[in-house]
Amino acid sequence: MVQTTFEVTNQNFQTDVIGATLPVLVEFTADWCPPCKMLAPVLHALAEKYADRMKVGMLDADNYPEYVQRFGVMGL
Repeated sequence: MVQTTFEVTNQNFQTDVIGATLPVLVEFTADWCPPCKMLAPVLHALAEKYADRMKVGMLDADNYPEYVQRFGVMGL
């Protein structure tokens, strides 16, 4: 399976998420989060299946807490 998800960072957030031409699903995740690890294969499959209609990005909540706060994320 080809992974078609991408890592969301400060460097690409504006262009790849906000400025994207396709809808973008952003998963707020963390290395220590068991449900996040369980959901990852599903998100990769969605990204592959709908690659022509949407993008799926993975944002590490520990590395970018400003986005967690900005979007009001209450849990992972």
